[in-house]
Amino acid sequence: MAAMTVCRYTGGRLLGGWCPLLCVLFGSLVVVLMPLVREEDQCCAALKGLSLLRCRLGGGSQRPAAVQTTSLTVPFTALDVLPLRSKPSNEMKLEAKAALQLAVEMRKLGKREKAHKLLVHALGMNPDFVDALTELGTILEEEKDVVQADHLYTKALAISPCNERALVSRDRTSPLVEEIDQRYFGIIDSKVRRLMSIPKGNSALRRVMEETYYHHIYHTVAIEGSTLTLSEIRHILETRYAVAGKSLQEQNEAIGVDAAMKYINTSLLSRAGTMDVSDILGIHRRVLGYVDPVEGGRLRTNQVFVGHHIPPHPRDLERHMQELVQWLNSEDALQMHPVEYAALAHYKLVYVHPFVDGNGRTSRLLMNLVLMQARYPPVTIRKEQRAEYYAALDTANEGDVRPFIRFIAKCTEMTLDTLLISTTEHAVGLPGASEDQACPDCKQTIPIHN
Repeated sequence: MAAMTVCRYTGGRLLGGWCPLLCVLFGSLVVVLMPLVREEDQCCAALKGLSLLRCRLGGGSQRPAAVQTTSLTVPFTALDVLPLRSKPSNEMKLEAKAALQLAVEMRKLGKREKAHKLLVHALGMNPDFVDALTELGTILEEEKDVVQADHLYTKALAISPCNERALVSRDRTSPLVEEIDQRYFGIIDSKVRRLMSIPKGNSALRRVMEETYYHHIYHTVAIEGSTLTLSEIRHILETRYAVAGKSLQEQNEAIGVDAAMKYINTSLLSRAGTMDVSDILGIHRRVLGYVDPVEGGRLRTNQVFVGHHIPPHPRDLERHMQELVQWLNSEDALQMHPVEYAALAHYKLVYVHPFVDGNGRTSRLLMNLVLMQARYPPVTIRKEQRAEYYAALDTANEGDVRPFIRFIAKCTEMTLDTLLISTTEHAVGLPGASEDQACPDCKQTIPIHN
């Protein structure tokens, strides 16, 4: 009894001593935070920071902001990667919420098409509306469009990393999407094996590879806005004579890409897993050397802006480039599928944007270096795919790099199909013989070659 009295007395003294201090601290905190209540944007930023902290400290189903659900994703930091865009007004947000509520009602009534249109409208009003993203993802998942649904869940988590519905939904779709991607990689691998089975001395293969070389230079400079035609580029590279009526800068750009490709073929192909920053600078020095010798092979010294994307500050470029080559040489990267590895190498370099000019050409050449080191043919991104190419890069900057990897995989398959078709011997049959024809056995006079 005496012991209980002492404990009660001691506890009362402790509480009596701490309570005033706690009240003062709490009051001070309220006074400091009160002005923030009036500032909606600051409150949202604080809540977002708290959610990120809760995800980092919590366990169970909560995850950090780095998306790591499949091998086709790269970690990102939301504040660094999300593009800067104008925020929707309060009226637009209210309209988006109303459209979402109506879409939910339409979905309950089985009117999925109307719900789909309402959700698209809601996201048009507020592209970062997490609830609309997850709801639209659910509808697409029900329509068996698992890849696009998974992308919407990933985008929702880029905005709100601890959104429970998006987390659960993405955990459900990620294994399915991973299986689809790996199956596509398997199709590409089978075509590579078919190409590798063609004898090296095959004249058709040599001829199409030579044509592909000029096509690659044509398309890689055309994506950047060059007006040179394929025949003009071939004339410049074969004769070293200028083309009348075309700017010297455009012609020097084509010569620079040619020089960089020859440098890769002669110096870098045998150095898989030993890439260095100087190798990337060497590629860029040749890409830009005929246009701007001063900037060729040199990291930029000023800040640049690429659409909504803000690349790293010049003072951080050395660190980013070192991290890039460390990743290029890492065991994890080298064990990836070659297409995935090449696409990520392309994206990581173009994200850092280390040069004043020539970043896209250098990134595409680095991508092809990775592919050729894995005995894949160099891939051509055609100028007709320019809009799709840049849209995939924008999507990667928003947090999901998988659409860009799938785009590179599609370009790889197109290149393989071109090479295989060009090296396949097809039968040439004559018109079918009629019953009264003098030579009924002449229906096919040219044999089939398998």
